[in-house]
Amino acid sequence: MALFLKEKEVEQVLTMPLALEAVEQAMKDHAFGDAVNIPRERTRIPKGALHILQGALPGRGVLGYKAYTSTKEGNCFLLYLYDSVHGNLEAIIEADLIGMTRTGAAAGIAAKWLSRPESSVVGLFGTGWQARGQLEGLCAVRPIKKVKVLGRDWQRLKSFCEENSRRLGIEVLPAAEGRETVSGSDIVTTVTTSPRPVVCHPWVERGTHLNAVGSNALIRCEIDEKTLLQCDLIAVDSREVAVRECGDLLPLVEKGRINWHQTPELGEIIAGRVPGRRDPDQITLFESHGMAIQDLAVGALVLEKARAQGLGTELPIGC
Repeated sequence: MALFLKEKEVEQVLTMPLALEAVEQAMKDHAFGDAVNIPRERTRIPKGALHILQGALPGRGVLGYKAYTSTKEGNCFLLYLYDSVHGNLEAIIEADLIGMTRTGAAAGIAAKWLSRPESSVVGLFGTGWQARGQLEGLCAVRPIKKVKVLGRDWQRLKSFCEENSRRLGIEVLPAAEGRETVSGSDIVTTVTTSPRPVVCHPWVERGTHLNAVGSNALIRCEIDEKTLLQCDLIAVDSREVAVRECGDLLPLVEKGRINWHQTPELGEIIAGRVPGRRDPDQITLFESHGMAIQDLAVGALVLEKARAQGLGTELPIGC
């Protein structure tokens, strides 16, 4: 029978170190052709949409998909895990926390491979649910001491800074405007739904690493063109996904100013197939759009730990 895990049960076993390990290995497997990742498909209706990401990690014996709906009332995430050998449905997992944590882990892994090791100051655009995971992922891989955060709503910004200062034990401060957020930051992270750039030329200094997380549609754009052209290295999580979704890069590709052959996948850098940062003075960028195999890898470990602790509810379904 399949195991059903609710968000509260996922929270009991999921940690950022676990997610970092799972996501890094999944992306490395993908680089070596040992994983299958299918780009997100979307079914849109006037009042909402259904999004589906699917893939397989044969080395972990898992294949499956994440399905989530988005409406004005919010989002609903479910992850379905199958045994890749026998085809049995192993689990259905509420996956909001898994999605946030694996996204933060992907950014943390990008910072591990592309930012300068001594990076300690972060500039963060966004104060939503995903921004929490971004900070946690960065703090797990770099000696972060200070974060400057820019958000649209002052009360929400103030609360976000206070909460994450306590939670992470670092200085998290409100920023007044974009230039201040970027200036002096070793790592700059954008996790917004903005249709216009929030990071603009000439704010980004040499040696900076950028994580762009929110530009996963043509109507979204977080980094302006001049800044993108300044970057010495632009990496993506999946070229196949970026070709369909990257609102930051697609306009430059259409203009012939960059091409997809110049944009390695982060997994290829992890696997040593292409070089990452070569010089402390380089500006590097990671465009994160999300991959099914990231969800599957984290979900498989969550399932393993949940079973070991006797968590979840057995469902009378599955082959």
